[in-house]
Order: sequence, then structure tokens, then C-alpha cells
Amino acid sequence: MNDPVHGFIKVPYDLLYDLTEHPYFQRLRRIKQLGLTHLVYPGAMHTRFQHALGAMHLMSSAVETLQSKGHEISEEESIAVHAAILLHDIGHGPFSHVLEHSLVEVSHEAISQIMMQHLNEEFNGKLSMAIEIFNGTYPKGFLHQLVSSQLDMDRLDYLKRDSFFSGVSEGVIGSDRIIKMLNVVDDKLVIESKGIYSIEKFLVARRLMYWQVYLHKTALAAEQMLVHLLKRAKKLIEKGEELFVPPHLRFFIEQKLDLESFHNDKEVLYNFTLLDDDDIMCSIKAWTKHEDVILSVLANGFVNRKLWRIKISDRPFRTEDIKAIKEAVKEAYGLKSTKASKYLVFADTITNNAYSIKDDKIEILYNNNELKDIAKASDMLNLSVLGKTVRKHYVCYPKSIEDKLQLDTLLF
Repeated sequence: MNDPVHGFIKVPYDLLYDLTEHPYFQRLRRIKQLGLTHLVYPGAMHTRFQHALGAMHLMSSAVETLQSKGHEISEEESIAVHAAILLHDIGHGPFSHVLEHSLVEVSHEAISQIMMQHLNEEFNGKLSMAIEIFNGTYPKGFLHQLVSSQLDMDRLDYLKRDSFFSGVSEGVIGSDRIIKMLNVVDDKLVIESKGIYSIEKFLVARRLMYWQVYLHKTALAAEQMLVHLLKRAKKLIEKGEELFVPPHLRFFIEQKLDLESFHNDKEVLYNFTLLDDDDIMCSIKAWTKHEDVILSVLANGFVNRKLWRIKISDRPFRTEDIKAIKEAVKEAYGLKSTKASKYLVFADTITNNAYSIKDDKIEILYNNNELKDIAKASDMLNLSVLGKTVRKHYVCYPKSIEDKLQLDTLLF
């Protein structure tokens, strides 16, 4: 396949090709990698299908590099680690994390594991080792690190890919250089000292991409509108209101589902594997004409990109200020109570840290076989700053109420 980011991608094993052809994997073609970020960066329309193939491609390079340095990776292990990275995002719902925050209180990682188990049954146990690697229970720990760590093939692909499609050049990283510098010491993935500057660039790029792309305030406002749209639709359906909803989306709106439901009820997984971005958009377009004011206002704003205003602050917003905004929204839209304003006014927090000093560290290997954490090895970066979790507070509200309140004075 010809990939605009990595060039030609080869599927190295028959099993991997069969997995890419499976309906579970083909569904990823219909799920955008960056959710609603295309509302800010119009080029960011790439899918999780493309990302999974890109991560698999990088895995081929990583395995080849480690084998060339004398580390034993059997063909069976190579197939398994490729399968693990190929399927690492298979449990993602529509618009990335939106479903997790509105209808299904189950993480995409947990759903990925369940879907991999079902695929393993279908493929007669051929994915057993891949699942062990994915879960981190396989004896060779460095294989799990290639799939999930602070320097895995997932991150190396999505930073480069998201930078390419969004046009945000700050995210460009030297993934090829980083992979060539990979090595293994005491069953842990390390980076040879010649690659330290590429790692510094990688960490800075990740931090910048989070603030400029992944946590961009306009995309955040759109995501919160979508979350509250789905919550409002669920509330109306619970009250017996008639709403147009595709049957597999209605399945999740009408029921309260948890992890146990995914494990025990095949119908839950069946309906989930039919869900994609198109179902959500199709429903929301129909809701623009609904008589419920809250639903129609949110739907029209979302479809026509009339997005809510969002204010971000380093300190929490005062409770009385949020109440004042909700009161203004209640009056502006003729709502019965300020309680209903929760669908139109929302406040929460966002966090970001480029490097976790607590998780599996990125270690630098020197010629004398000494290992140093990148936080100590770097002579340029203040990794204690990059490792600090930055927390910001935000509030979203309709732009139409700004004339009714002096919001800049109120909120700041």
C-alpha cells in the first residue's frame, strides 16, 4: 500500500493480511484518527485504519533493527508483535473518545482486548501470543514496550501522521532515526546515545502537538458539544421521545452498558462493531429539526460549525460565575430551569505531560554500557518541566449569550 507518510507499506505475514481484511479492522476506515480536529485543521481527515497500518510498518523496522543487533525475535514472535500493534486501536468508538464520555463507560483499551479475544477464537488461537504481548504478560517485556510504552510504535506513527495531515510542522519527528537507535538491555527497550537528540525532539514535539492539536480549544469545544448532544438524546429517549437513530446506535443509547456487558453479551459487541462516525453524523443532522430546543440548538451548532465559546484558565472558574452563565443560557433559550443548562454550559479540566517520570522510563545507553534516564541524560531539556502534569480549566457556553454578560470580566 502507498502511504503518504511512510511511503510503500508491506504487509509481511498472511495472518496480518487476513486481519486487515476482517470487518472489525475495516470499520477503522470509518473512524477519524483525530475525532473533530478537522474542524480546526481541515486536512486532519485521516483514519485509525491508516494509523494502524503505519504503526505496523514501523514495527517491521523495529523488529528488523533489533534482530540485526543480535536480539532473538522468532518468526512467531514477530508475527505476534505485528498483530498486537495492528489491533491496538481496534476498540475505538466513533470520533475517538466521545463514546467513552457519553454512552459507553468502558475504555477503548478494554474493548480492544475483548475484540482481540473474539478474533483469536475466530482465527483458531493464532492471536494468543499477540494478546499476551498486548497485555504485557509475555516473558519478553521489550516486545510489549514496542506496542505500549513512552516510546512505542503507536506514538512514533501518530505524531508523524497527525503532524502531516494537520499541517502542524512542530510534530515532525525522526521516527526512522529513533528506530535505528533502538536496543535492548536486561529485557528493556533502550536508546543508544547517538539517538539522544532525536528523543529530545520527540518529547518536545509531543508536548507541542498536545497543546496545538490534541487539546486545541476549538476541537475541545466541539467534542464537548458532541458528548452533550448524545447525553441529551439519551435523556429524551429515556423519557419516551421519538428520535431518529440508527438501530445499532440506539442500542447503546437505550441501555446502560459496562465492561461485563461486553464480555457476556455478544449482541453488545455486534452492535459496537457496526458503529462509526457516519452513524453519529447521520443522527445529528436529523436532530437539527427536533422540537427539543436543547437538542436542536446543539445539533445545528455542531453540523454548521457554530461552535461554543471556550475559555481556558490556569485556575478553576468560580462556582458563582458558572451559575451566572447557566442562568443567562436559561433565559436566552427559554429553558424551564438552570438544571437543563448543563447540556449547553460545561466546565471541566484538561491535563498534559510530555514525559512521565513514573512510568517505564526512556533510558539512554552509552558506549560504556551505562544507562541513564533521558531526564538526567539530556543537557538541553528540563525534563522535570516536561514531566510535570499541566492542568488547565475550561468552560464552554453558547456565543449568543456574550452580549448578556460581561464574560471577560466575569471569568477573569
